[in-house]
Amino acid sequence: MASLTDQLEEVRVNAEGSLSSPSSAQEMRAGVEAMANIPLPPSSKYRCIAAEVMLTENGSGNNRKESLALLQKLSTALNILEKYGSNLTNPSRPKYWRTVKYNNPVFRTTVDSIQGGRAVLNLYGYTNQQQDGLSFPDDVVEPDVGKVASVTLEVMCLRMELDMLTKGTHPHPEFFERLIPSLTVQEEEGLSTDAVVFAPSEKVWDKQTPSPLSSPPQAKSPFSPALSLSSLAPSTQTENCTICGIFPVSAHCPTCTQKLCTECDRLYHSHSGRSTHIRIPVTSSRPTKRLSSSLSTWQCSYCTTVNSMLQVLCETCDRPRLSSAAPSLQEESSQPSTISEWQCKSCTVVNAGSSILCEVCERPRLATRPPAVPPRATPSSSALMDSQWICQFCTYVNRTPSTVCDMCCLSRPEPSISPSKPLPLSPVKDLLPPAATTKATPTEDPDLKRQRLMKEDGLKLIQLIREGEKKGVSPEEVYTSMRVSGNSNVTPYDWLKTELPHVLDEICVMAASCQQEPNGSGGNNGHDGLKGNPVPLSRAEAKRAWLAAGGDNEKAVRQALRDRRVKVKELGSLGFNDATRCEEALRQSGGDVRGALVLLQRPLLEPFHQRMWSEEPEPPIDINHPDKQHVCRRLLAVFDLPSWGRCELILSLLRDPAANYTLEDVVQAVRESPDRDFIRRVLNKECPICLSVFPHSKMRSLTSCQCSVCCGCFQQHFTIAVRDKHIRDMVCPVCTEPDINDPEHLNSYFSTLDIQLRDCLEQEVYELFHKKLTEQALIKDPKFLWCSHCSYGFIYDDDQLKVTCSQCRKSFCAQCKKTWEPQHMGLSCEQFQLWKRENDPEYQRQGLAGYLRDNGITCPNCRFQYALARGGCMHFSCSQCRYQFCSGCNNPFHTTCAVNQCTVTGLHAHHPRDCLFYLRDWEPARLQALLQKKGVNYNTETAPGAQTGVCGVIEQKDEGPRPTDSPCGAQTQPGQAGLCDKHYREYLVSLINGHSIDPALLFTMDELTVACRRYHVDITLLDREDEQTHFSRLLKKLMDDVPLGDKVLRKK
Repeated sequence: MASLTDQLEEVRVNAEGSLSSPSSAQEMRAGVEAMANIPLPPSSKYRCIAAEVMLTENGSGNNRKESLALLQKLSTALNILEKYGSNLTNPSRPKYWRTVKYNNPVFRTTVDSIQGGRAVLNLYGYTNQQQDGLSFPDDVVEPDVGKVASVTLEVMCLRMELDMLTKGTHPHPEFFERLIPSLTVQEEEGLSTDAVVFAPSEKVWDKQTPSPLSSPPQAKSPFSPALSLSSLAPSTQTENCTICGIFPVSAHCPTCTQKLCTECDRLYHSHSGRSTHIRIPVTSSRPTKRLSSSLSTWQCSYCTTVNSMLQVLCETCDRPRLSSAAPSLQEESSQPSTISEWQCKSCTVVNAGSSILCEVCERPRLATRPPAVPPRATPSSSALMDSQWICQFCTYVNRTPSTVCDMCCLSRPEPSISPSKPLPLSPVKDLLPPAATTKATPTEDPDLKRQRLMKEDGLKLIQLIREGEKKGVSPEEVYTSMRVSGNSNVTPYDWLKTELPHVLDEICVMAASCQQEPNGSGGNNGHDGLKGNPVPLSRAEAKRAWLAAGGDNEKAVRQALRDRRVKVKELGSLGFNDATRCEEALRQSGGDVRGALVLLQRPLLEPFHQRMWSEEPEPPIDINHPDKQHVCRRLLAVFDLPSWGRCELILSLLRDPAANYTLEDVVQAVRESPDRDFIRRVLNKECPICLSVFPHSKMRSLTSCQCSVCCGCFQQHFTIAVRDKHIRDMVCPVCTEPDINDPEHLNSYFSTLDIQLRDCLEQEVYELFHKKLTEQALIKDPKFLWCSHCSYGFIYDDDQLKVTCSQCRKSFCAQCKKTWEPQHMGLSCEQFQLWKRENDPEYQRQGLAGYLRDNGITCPNCRFQYALARGGCMHFSCSQCRYQFCSGCNNPFHTTCAVNQCTVTGLHAHHPRDCLFYLRDWEPARLQALLQKKGVNYNTETAPGAQTGVCGVIEQKDEGPRPTDSPCGAQTQPGQAGLCDKHYREYLVSLINGHSIDPALLFTMDELTVACRRYHVDITLLDREDEQTHFSRLLKKLMDDVPLGDKVLRKK
């Protein structure tokens, strides 16, 4: 036969396994019940929680009734602790399972109101003490489910034993009677909680001693005319609801093994997971208090109130005599599957669904509304009803003239007209003879008097508090002074001014005397006394404790010393272990921990303050200092580094004998990344110009490319470019980026370059750079003109064609840029050129060479004109703005192409099909045929007086270090108007371009195919399409979809 200890261990293991794993509630309850029924004392049964201490501290009363009430309160607190443990062992824990808040009304009224409640929470794992509650430590991710299950099991077992003890069904109550002696004291017969209330006419000998062995009597009808003496004997103990513990059981659920009252059953089984449970109705075994048959009474089947036979309605619930009992489970209305809020039946406040107690009246969630007390019958009741009315929301009695409640400020409802309720007839009234009617003096109702006095006291206190706020007195001081001063005629403010300082001095003296006693009543209450000379309390500390104690000086002394010890301990945890210094700092700061901390830290910060306010310069950081931590601290403070490891990394890099770094360079590199290899790459950058090694901070780079050069090379390159070169030569010295021909890119590039050169160049060079930038911007102005004589630029606002240069004082035409002649006055540029061909011998002698010179190259960017031919290389670079373009079609040359689907790399331009770039390969006869097809005349004969045999067209030649302008000098051909073959083709192409003739008219099939591919025209041969039709379709598609050059010069 196994011993009781072995049985306990076996039951404990099974129950803990059921609790820590998902199992049914029936199995869990069976395990707890088996553990509770094992006949062992609490000291042997409970090994996790201090059961005996909790029973002794929370259950000791003056008599058995008081002890049972205290144990019932302990059982309620254990029920809440059980829910905390069940939440922790549940796999789907609540969202805020890590903390328990003190301000929770359920926690405050249950767990926190008993001794040992927080100790159980500490066993669960809530060991981190906070100002507003308890929580798990930060390093704990999950609770210890095994330990929590053990503690929860003992809490559930102890609660079950307490429930059985309070109900009188515990198999071994002697275990608890040894711990709580008051449980063995028998109550007086008239004060027993199980006594039946008898009518005044009953005899004393009609009472019978209840026998635990007697069976419960059969329930009789409340209308039975005769009552036997045996019916007066009380039945066995009525079993209450397992949830609320207040109301009797009305239903039993076999599925969840719960015995519930009507209200708890409705709420508990309204959940969607428990709505399908089948409940068995249970007839209440509560003994019916039956009265003598001579009184002719009847009992209400709804509220069990005994009424007189003359009463038709129940005196308590106003239900008819023949009404049925309370509605059963089947009659209950269906409830929603989830309850998000509930309304208190006492004060009608709507509370959250998770709260158990009402936020206003703190009544339980399942508590019914207290029955209305019928008013006492007084002679002046009718007069009082006429002059007073009761608010149906807060039950406050108001005066009749007022239509708004003085307490809750709600309007008085309109009285409904209803038949008056018949007053019950007293049986004594029929027996006694009618007495002489005497005029009774009206007496005030005690409840009304109490409410009136409470209201007057409250209004008086509010008035005093408002006056105190005006005088700078807190409400706590006003209330406490009123309690201490009593009913004296001295106002609270005068008492606080005259008497409070003496009271505070008395508290300080009492505290000093208690501090000198090592084990005094005001000392540490069993802890070690304050060592050394105790520091007296300040008036601020004494006042704070006096307010907290409610004006009790002795409690204030204990509270002040207790607060002093807690604050000294808090300062000790911050590193200040000298208790005397901590107490002195607290005294000087009036008990404020922050102020005391400032006073304690001030001497420690004195050297730092002296060094901060010293006029001597800060000594440099000595990298070779023997104290490594000292150097790291200096680095951390001076350079504001993110971590201690970065400081150690800087120190290791600077102490490397093979490295030649400066402190600032290493700090900047370490701030970017803690990777040592990355830092070495950053500190060892090679300049591509001078091939020297520099750190990344000593390198400069432009925004247009990824190249980096050292600061010296960067400054030297841009200084030379500003002084000796054009503004468009100020590009990257390594990759010559960006593309100068892109105007949008150029503007953003120079705006960024201006910021970089501001601190790099000398002031004189930087001003020259700004001057060239200004000239570059003026070129784009449509009123800007270049002088055709001296290449001087200026803004011309006049509308006249004759322009005089302010630099060389020579005149020229503002449109055609030709030297001004008197014959130009009144003629357009075309008319003046025609006049010169007909009347100027010099112009006639030059022939087509003069024509090509007059129609020379014009820069499309700055509009500067060159009297040069277009033959030769089509890539032309303007000497004024360095704009690179094609001299045949004026399209820009660039390396970064913006045309979609372009596959050409390097320097190139996209020429149209009528550009000289393509037509210069045509023979002169083919070009003449194209002109003849459109009826355009052209010259073939040499002009009279012109030089024969040698072409005299001026062109730009690369001879020497810089390009020069000189005559062509090539041999002329017969029939080409005294020009060489190259310049005669240029002449014919200028006529084709001037008359907008499309050269595609003379394309062959191969030339048409190449042109279509160049301009992305589909050349797919259609079905049943011959070559001629295909050629015609492609030619039409090319001429329609691909226009001629938009920048080619045309005749107006």
